[in-house]
Amino acid sequence: MNAPDRAAVRPMSEIDMSSWWMPFTANRQFKASPRIIAQARGMYYYTPDGREVVDASAGLWCVNAGHGRQEIVDAVAAQLGTLDYAPGFNMGHPVAFEFASKLVDIAPAAFDKVFFTNSGSESVDTALKIALAYHRARGDGHRTRLIGRERGYHGVGFGGISVGGMVANRRMFANSLLPHCDHLPHTHDPERNAFSRGLPEHGGAGFADELERLVALHGDTIAAVIIEPVACSTGALVPPKGYMERLRSICDKHGILLIFDEVITGFGRLGTPFASQYFGVEPDLFTTAKGITNGAVPLGAVFMKGTIHDALMTGPEPMIELFHGYTYSGHPVACAAGLATLDIYEREKLLTRGATLEQEWADALHSLRNCPNVVDIRNLGIIGAVELAPRDGKVGARAYDAMVAAFEAGVLMRYTGDTLAMSPPLILEGKHIDRIVETTRKVLASVA
Repeated sequence: MNAPDRAAVRPMSEIDMSSWWMPFTANRQFKASPRIIAQARGMYYYTPDGREVVDASAGLWCVNAGHGRQEIVDAVAAQLGTLDYAPGFNMGHPVAFEFASKLVDIAPAAFDKVFFTNSGSESVDTALKIALAYHRARGDGHRTRLIGRERGYHGVGFGGISVGGMVANRRMFANSLLPHCDHLPHTHDPERNAFSRGLPEHGGAGFADELERLVALHGDTIAAVIIEPVACSTGALVPPKGYMERLRSICDKHGILLIFDEVITGFGRLGTPFASQYFGVEPDLFTTAKGITNGAVPLGAVFMKGTIHDALMTGPEPMIELFHGYTYSGHPVACAAGLATLDIYEREKLLTRGATLEQEWADALHSLRNCPNVVDIRNLGIIGAVELAPRDGKVGARAYDAMVAAFEAGVLMRYTGDTLAMSPPLILEGKHIDRIVETTRKVLASVA
C-alpha cells in the first residue's frame, strides 16, 4: 500500500484543539505537546508532516487487517448509497441478517445466535443482561450476582465497570456501581511466572478455585462470571495453564454462566478466530467489537449458544422476548463494513495467521529481557507486554516516557501503568517485528 497524499492533510496550525475532551487522556499534558496522526495505510500511521509510524497497537487493538483497506471503503460507500439507515426495532434489513450468518460460520459450532451492539462496552452490558434474563426465564431469578476479576477491563458502562477490576476506572463512580458484584483475583504472579513464553506454568487451578470460595460465600445467587481470556488493557496478563479449564468446570458444577470478553482477543489476535478456540474451552456467551469491522465503523456483537437464546423464546409470540437494544444495533453501514472485513480475513487467512508468527514474535519480544528496568515480558498469540520497574513515587511515568519516545522514533504502542503493550495488525511481517523491537530496545535505554 502506498503512503497517503500529504496534500490532503489540513495543517495543525488551523485546528483548534480546545473543544474535544479526549477519552482516557491527560488532556492538559497532551494538548501542551500533542501527538497527532493524520493518515494511515497498511502497517503505518502518518503524522501531519508525513513522518511514518509503525502501528504496533492495531489502533486500539482493532485494526487487525491493517489500515486503509479499499474493500471496506467501497463497501461502506456502496451501502450508504443503497440504505444508509434502517431501524432494528420490528424492522430488518438484509445486510444485518447476512452478517450475523457469516459471523456464526466462524464461531464455535454451538454459538448460533448473535446480538448486535455498537461497542465493546455495550457488548458487555448486553451479555450481562442476557445472562440475568436467562436465569429469570428458567425460574432462577434469585441468580442476580455477577462475578468479574481484579484488574479486569470490560468497558465503561456501569455494568462493565462494576464487574471490571481496574481501580482507576471505578474510583470516581464507586458509590454508584451495580450491587451484587464480586471479583476473582487476577492471575498475575510475577514471582513464579515472570518472563513466561505463552501460558505461564504456575497457579492456574489455584486462581480458578477462588470461584469456589465465592460460591461458598454467595450460594446459588451467582448468575455469571465474566473474564477476558487475556486481560489486555491492564497489561496483557496471560492466564496460567489449566485456569480456563478449571473455571469452566466450576461454572458447570454450580450452574453459573461463563462469559468471555473477547473484544480484544476476537478475530485472530491469538491465531484462532476466537480465544475459546485457542484454549479449547467454550464459554456460554462471548462479547466482541473492535476487529469485527477492522476498526472502520463502530460495531459490536454478543455471541451466545442457542440454548441461551431459546430459553427466552417463551410466552405469547407477539411479546418482545428481551427488552433491550440500541438505535444502531445492526446498523447497515457497520454491517457492510463487517462483511468486507470478514472477506479480507478469509482471503488473507488473517484469523489464523497469528499462529504462524507467534514464535517469531515471542523470540523478538523476549530478546528485550536484559534491557534496563525490564521486570517481565509476556506474550500470547500476537499480543506482547514489556513491564518496567516504576520510578520511585511515579508509577506509570517511565512507561509513559517510553511510549512518547517510541512514537517520536516511529513506533506507536500503548502503555498501561508501567507496561508497554503491543498488538500489531495481523498483516505484520518480520521486518515490522524487527523495527518494533529494535525501536523499543533503544527507547528503553533512553528512558533508563
